[in-house]
Amino acid sequence: MAGMSVQESTAVVALLQRLKRRYTILLVEHDMDAVFALADRISVLVYGKILFTGTPDEIRNHPEVRAVYLGEEEAEAAA
Repeated sequence: MAGMSVQESTAVVALLQRLKRRYTILLVEHDMDAVFALADRISVLVYGKILFTGTPDEIRNHPEVRAVYLGEEEAEAAA
């Protein structure tokens, strides 16, 4: 969704939500709001290798994922 306006991203998320009932979708995305709105399973990559795969809730609460993407201090403060 890089380069899209908020309105365009919202429209694409809505479209993908309708399509996911009928199709398997592989989404490669950095917009985490869109990822969490759409994904049933998420794989987090670090330097091209899978760090962790899980549900959106598992991803949100995984300490290593939080440390890598929020930084150690921010992850501890958010806990």
